Amino acid sequence: MEHLTIKANGASFHLARHGRGKPLLLLHGWPEFWLTWEPVMSRLADRYMLIAPDLRGFGDSDKPDGPYGSDGHAADMLALMQGLGISRFGVVGHDVGGAVMQSLARRAPERLAGLFLFDFVYPGIGPRMAAPDRLNHIWYQSFHQMEMAERLVGASRESCRLYIGHFLKGWAHRKNAFDDVLDDFTDNFLKDGNLAGGFAYYRAAHAGRVAMIKGEAPALPPIAIPTCVRWAEHDPLFPYAWTDRLGETFGELDLAMFPGVGHFPHREDPDRAATEIAAFFGRIGWS
Repeated sequence: MEHLTIKANGASFHLARHGRGKPLLLLHGWPEFWLTWEPVMSRLADRYMLIAPDLRGFGDSDKPDGPYGSDGHAADMLALMQGLGISRFGVVGHDVGGAVMQSLARRAPERLAGLFLFDFVYPGIGPRMAAPDRLNHIWYQSFHQMEMAERLVGASRESCRLYIGHFLKGWAHRKNAFDDVLDDFTDNFLKDGNLAGGFAYYRAAHAGRVAMIKGEAPALPPIAIPTCVRWAEHDPLFPYAWTDRLGETFGELDLAMFPGVGHFPHREDPDRAATEIAAFFGRIGWS
């Protein structure tokens, strides 16, 4: 595993790179950083060049000055890949990474060979996101926008470990998926600026999510890039039933359930995740 720092779009980005072959950009969610992808990277390194950056605000990448959303992250990733000398690539992501991928696809479709996504937010979820029986699942999105959030979560190592672990375990179906790296994740979020850096995404995304919940998200044409979605069977945050309108956002869609996992398929079942990723990018065969 090689670790690099790349200057791009006015900031410094840390990334891990592993393997050889056609390039795949791996985009993490919250509360994650590049390390979430390590099991998948080790399984695909014989076939692909895996590039797993820390998004701005996360890990060892620079931090934003304020709210920082998917459009900003997309511009960062395009510049980062250009800085690596890579003009065309596939993208894999979930959660926040899935939102960034939608911005990437609308901003520079010619640079993307294909999109592979695990569970994420897209406009078709609509008002279901804030239905009365879902409110206990989305409280953190409001909490992360409060000025006190960083100080409360980061008050001690114990409080940070408890908070980050709550999501890594609570959103997973295979509850031990992050046990071996929970201390690494805690160390990561205790680094200066990383709690606030991650929370900055929720501040930036708030207006768009309110519009989605009110049914007022702008109608956009479907993304035409080949897209594969493998949605978890047991995701408590984003139920599989919410995939019913994905065809409105992705015009060339391969959708199937990912059985036996929760919100983190790539970490809960990396063998199957790697197999699905390789099968998709093998099918589309880009040049």
